[in-house]
Amino acid sequence: MRSNRIPQCVFGIIISVMFSFAAEARAQAPPTPSPTPNAAPKRTLESQFFKNILHDQKAIWTAPFHLRGHDARWLAPLGVGTAALIATDRRTGDELAEFHRQLNASRTISYLGSSYGVATIVGSFYLAGRAAHNERARETGILGAEALIDSGIVVTALKEITQRSRPRAGINRGDFFDGGTSFPSGHSIEAWSLATIIANEYHDHRAVQFAAYGLASAVSIARFTGRNHFLSDVLVGSAMGYGIGHYVYHAHHVKTSGPGGDEEEEALVRSKRWPAITPQYNRRAREYGVALAWNF
Repeated sequence: MRSNRIPQCVFGIIISVMFSFAAEARAQAPPTPSPTPNAAPKRTLESQFFKNILHDQKAIWTAPFHLRGHDARWLAPLGVGTAALIATDRRTGDELAEFHRQLNASRTISYLGSSYGVATIVGSFYLAGRAAHNERARETGILGAEALIDSGIVVTALKEITQRSRPRAGINRGDFFDGGTSFPSGHSIEAWSLATIIANEYHDHRAVQFAAYGLASAVSIARFTGRNHFLSDVLVGSAMGYGIGHYVYHAHHVKTSGPGGDEEEEALVRSKRWPAITPQYNRRAREYGVALAWNF
């Protein structure tokens, strides 16, 4: 039987590239300089689309060189968890192979994370936003497409590097450098990158956030239960998709002011989180106090 050990140096590079770049997702985009009377016309996300993708790729692949000490708080458990899953992937995959009833449902759910599924969602956001002059929906479509392209480039490169065999590959299932395309899960990275864009754009709507992340989780689980990927493939794809979506949003989100803008949304969220405090005083009855009121 072929050995399934990964050279430590190569595996270290792969894990570092996959996980550590998400630290860059926490960094905010550089401040926009104040406009001047002779400033050039404002550039749109559409006109900057491909340029932004190039910037994204540079940030993703150079992220290991920008790590900080506190990143170990989440990098360490994520790396250990991935290594543990890789060590047990063949066993969990073989146990799942004894069940077949879930295959049809898993195949159906997987369509949501396919290229056709995510492209339909992105296109719907963008076209609806343009038609209704809804800047939030329009930006969701643009940034969603950007995150999907970034994810596609990264996952294609990693599949070519790792070449891991899929769960149904027979005696060499789960082996790395065997000509396979299992690691990481492409459906998971696409579903999570788009879900993170949507959840960040609609951060003031908990139902939208739950729906986005819930569907992404369902797609990831379906890739395992459908015997298309191992658990480690799904975990890595999901983590990378979240990191890419988070980075793209914070690097290219255009803040707006005025009615319906970011400032108004943040104020609305704060108003729901904290009570309105109003002093109460009745001179005739000689009563005084404080009234607390929440908006739900």
